Amino acid sequence: MMWLCIIIGVLLVSAIAWLVRRQRFLKLRAHLMQEAIRNRDFTFRLPTDGLLPGERAMQQTLNQLGETIRQQVNQNEVESWERLTRVLTHEMMNATAPITSISQSMLGRDDVKGTPLEPGIQAIYDTSRHLSKFVKNYRKMSELENPVLADVPLSPLIDDVCKAYPELTWEVSIPGGITVRADAGMLHQVMMNLAKNAVEAEAKKIVITPVDSTSTNQLRLYIGNDGLPIPAENRQSLFVPFFTTKRNGSGIGLSLSRRMMIQQGGMLDLAEKPLSGCHVGFILTVMVP
Repeated sequence: MMWLCIIIGVLLVSAIAWLVRRQRFLKLRAHLMQEAIRNRDFTFRLPTDGLLPGERAMQQTLNQLGETIRQQVNQNEVESWERLTRVLTHEMMNATAPITSISQSMLGRDDVKGTPLEPGIQAIYDTSRHLSKFVKNYRKMSELENPVLADVPLSPLIDDVCKAYPELTWEVSIPGGITVRADAGMLHQVMMNLAKNAVEAEAKKIVITPVDSTSTNQLRLYIGNDGLPIPAENRQSLFVPFFTTKRNGSGIGLSLSRRMMIQQGGMLDLAEKPLSGCHVGFILTVMVP
C-alpha cells in the first residue's frame, strides 16, 4: 500500500512538473507572437509540431490571425494612399494644366521667339509637362479597375512572361495543372513588373517556386532573382507609392502591383530571406479555387 502511495505521489509530482513546464512553454510562445505583432511583423509564424491537439489548433489560429491582421493593415494602407492620391491628383491637375497651356501659347508668339524670354518660358513649359506626366502616374494608383476573377491556369501565364524576357534564365518549378483564382491581366502585369525590375537590377536569372502556405485556399510563390540586392534601409519603403532609387523611376511599379494583388485577395511581399542563388526575393500570394 505504501509503495502504491509513493508511485502515485511520484506520478502526481511528475504530472505537476510537466504541467508547469508546459504552461511556461505556452506562455513563451504567446509572448513571441505578441512581440511580433507589436513590432508589426505579421509574417511571424510558430511551428505546430509537438503540440497537443487543442494547442495545435490554437497555434494554427494564431498563425492565421497574424496573416489576417497583415492583410487588413496592408488594405488600410492602400486605401489611405488612394484617398491621398485622389486629392493630390485633383490639386496638381488644376495647377499644371493652365501653366502648360499658357506657356505653350507664349512659345508660339513672334515677340517671344529668339528673345531672352524664350529659355525661361521653355523651362516653365517643360517642367509643367513633367508634372503632368507625374500626375498621370498618380492617376494609375487611383483609377485601377476592379478585378475580374476567373480560374486561370498558372503555367501558361508564367510561360508568357518568360517569353517576354528571353534575356533572362528562368528556373520555374511549378507543377503542371495548377489553377489560381485571379484576374489574368492583373496577375500577368504583376509578374511582368517583377521581371522588369529584375532586368533593371542587372539580374541574369529568375527563380519561381512554391513555398509553404498557412492557408489551404492560397498558393504562395517565391519569385527571386540574382540582381543587385535591396539595401536594408530601403526595404521598409519598397511598397510606398512613388518611392524609388532609380534615376528615371516613377516609384509606382511595386506599390501598384501590391494593390492589384490585394484587390484579388492575394498579396505581394518582400521575402525575409532570399533563397540560395538569389539576391532579392518576393512572395506572391494568390488564391486557389
